[in-house]
Amino acid sequence: MNMPLPPDQRDDLSAPGRLGNWVAGRIEAFAHTARHPLFWVGAREMSGISVGLTAWSFMTGVAMVKSGMTLTEAVLMSLLVFAGSAQLAVIPLLATGAPLWVILAAAFCVNLRFVVFSLHLRDYFMFLPRAKRLWLGYFTGDVTYVLYTRRFPKPAETERQRRAQMAYLWGGNCCNWIFWQTFSMLGIFLGAALPERWGLEFTGTLALLAVTCSLAATRLRAFSAIVAATAAVVLFNLPYRLNIVAAIVVAVALCLVIEPKLQPPSGGKGVQDA
Repeated sequence: MNMPLPPDQRDDLSAPGRLGNWVAGRIEAFAHTARHPLFWVGAREMSGISVGLTAWSFMTGVAMVKSGMTLTEAVLMSLLVFAGSAQLAVIPLLATGAPLWVILAAAFCVNLRFVVFSLHLRDYFMFLPRAKRLWLGYFTGDVTYVLYTRRFPKPAETERQRRAQMAYLWGGNCCNWIFWQTFSMLGIFLGAALPERWGLEFTGTLALLAVTCSLAATRLRAFSAIVAATAAVVLFNLPYRLNIVAAIVVAVALCLVIEPKLQPPSGGKGVQDA
């Protein structure tokens, strides 16, 4: 174990020295988490699902370069955004030169579900500093959130439980991130090398459509998808592809009105369809 430096020696360190110590501390913290048995449980459970997401990540990479983005832009977008649905939503907007506010609005609407996720996870991670919560939020995706909350229905109450929960979540996050980035990069570089006549720029949309259909597992979800699709077609003539943003708003608003009516009555047994 590395002994901490005295305050006077820490002050004498140069900027590269402080950066080196910070990186070493992060590596040591990650190694400590990875040694927990639940880290590998989370990675193993996520790996089976991540394999199914590789087609989506690959086609997202292809769609980026086929839309006119440079290799550098596509790589940076994959690493910094790390949100396949948001990437596919804004790629056409970037290609048509839409204003920045429209691009940001589309990405925000597509990722509104993460606001709900973060509200649910607030009690789990409020013990962490804000910077660490932001770092954790970057890595946490849809599927890792579902697996995590299914295994841990309630927040941890002790330090030992917190370590176990964090280890499991980081195992799933690391597995998901590695799978996604690997196949996204593969799609980016192969997409740049493959000829235009293959028409692969549309395959990202097809992959997202397949994932969307698989997620419509309840009547309410299927209804919201149909409403959003219908609204997008009806409002197709809106400029800057604002029909996508409007369709999301319409579907979310309508479902917020309908969902309370589908809840079972208090003390009774009803049909849970959400």
